[in-house]
Amino acid sequence: MSNTALTITPVRTKADKKAFVELQYRLNRDDPNWVPPLWSEAVALITPGKNPWFEHAEAELFLARRDGRVVGRVSGQVDQLVLEHMGAGTGQWGMFEAEDEATGHALIAAAEDWLRGKGMTRSLGPFSLGIWDEPGLLVQGHDHPPMVMMGHNRAHYQGWIEAAGYAQVKDLYTYDMAVQVPFPPLVQRIVESGRKNARITIRNIDKSRFDEEAALILTILNDAWGDNWGFIPLTDSEIAFAGKKLKPIVIEDMIRIAELDGEPVAFMMALPNLNLLLKKLNGRLFPFGWARLLWWLRGKRFDEARVPLMGVVRRLQASRIASQLAFMLIGTIHAEAGPKFHIRRGEVGWVLDDNEGMKSIAKAIDAKLNRVYRIYEKEL
Repeated sequence: MSNTALTITPVRTKADKKAFVELQYRLNRDDPNWVPPLWSEAVALITPGKNPWFEHAEAELFLARRDGRVVGRVSGQVDQLVLEHMGAGTGQWGMFEAEDEATGHALIAAAEDWLRGKGMTRSLGPFSLGIWDEPGLLVQGHDHPPMVMMGHNRAHYQGWIEAAGYAQVKDLYTYDMAVQVPFPPLVQRIVESGRKNARITIRNIDKSRFDEEAALILTILNDAWGDNWGFIPLTDSEIAFAGKKLKPIVIEDMIRIAELDGEPVAFMMALPNLNLLLKKLNGRLFPFGWARLLWWLRGKRFDEARVPLMGVVRRLQASRIASQLAFMLIGTIHAEAGPKFHIRRGEVGWVLDDNEGMKSIAKAIDAKLNRVYRIYEKEL
């Protein structure tokens, strides 16, 4: 490492922004399990006017340079919805990349100083940029690639962050399952019992009414997850933004809505693992990436899929029917979409470490813990 002084400056120019995005590709390109994000999405994520997160939050992006060369990056975030739902004085940081530990510590300190200047008294991280993007630091599961919409980082970041005074506040779990293996008999009986209940209907989404269906699902989500640690409600703008991003990879048979007496009360969303293709595209859709994406989706052989979201409305969560609805949704997609799309492997999560209901469901369907993402905190 050079003895030249390290400089840390905020991102201000187009060149700075390009360098900020580019760094993650350079530092991770030799990791066989890192999946390059689409360049256009990586830029949009940090751009006000493109990412509706900035309608209720602000971020300061920092670059570390040594000898004029970019050697690290970090962000500091203040989100008004976080302050409202997680407590006054709660700031966040994320988008962390660094070539060495000293640079990493200096970057985190810069983010902390910025948060203090904004009146924050508690630092949570990493979040890139919010709970609905890529929350947490991967601390277990570096030996295989993440699935769609999940992050991946170098293993030694954990030691650097903990040495900077951060302690675990919450872990997020993902679970791996073999889709072509039948569910255990108990789960099959629960699903069959639900199918005989005339009050319950499980239906596909209707992609011809995509905006309406997306709004319905995210309304259930906001209600179902409202009591969860770290929950931040999605705004109308964010719902529309998420719907636009997800629409190209939404498959009707892989998203189901449960109705009780005709009222939508639960849902489960599974997505084909787009990361299998993104790895080959190296972050670029042009000039031929779009054609490969369309060919892949139309081929309907996905091999892997992830369940990023599911939920049951809050008023039913203490009832027996809640777990039955969850098993019915999982069972229906497992039995019907799995064979149809040649899905071999599935992943469920993330799941909060204290969500005993979802952990019990994962155990019941023989899903195995495969990745752990950790969120840290520190008093400022």
